[in-house]
Amino acid sequence: MTQAELPAGFEDLSACLDWNLPTADQRQRKRQGSSSAELRAFYDRMLPRLSGILAEVDRFPLGALPQSHHALYNLALSLAEVAPHIELYSGSPGVPYAFEEGRFVAVHGGQETWRGLSPMATA
Repeated sequence: MTQAELPAGFEDLSACLDWNLPTADQRQRKRQGSSSAELRAFYDRMLPRLSGILAEVDRFPLGALPQSHHALYNLALSLAEVAPHIELYSGSPGVPYAFEEGRFVAVHGGQETWRGLSPMATA
């Protein structure tokens, strides 16, 4: 992965750039391969910044997000992947008492999320 940039005012999140993952499949694999402590550290750093992050990326329509904001958007999506595991599953990287996650296949899991759904995907 190339060195990602963060928009001005979000430089403090550079320690989280290993969570800058453009697809749902990548974010899920990162979460599953992380320790509870790693999930907690990411969550604790990101959660207080979430409202500012969302306000910043919301300035652009989905599918027209400039390159300068991709990493920030990806970090927010990674937080969405991690948050239930902190808030509901006591920090477990997996989903306790549920189906085997490997059986779940996201239809658009390999697509870069910032692009939105392709026209063919909605046909």
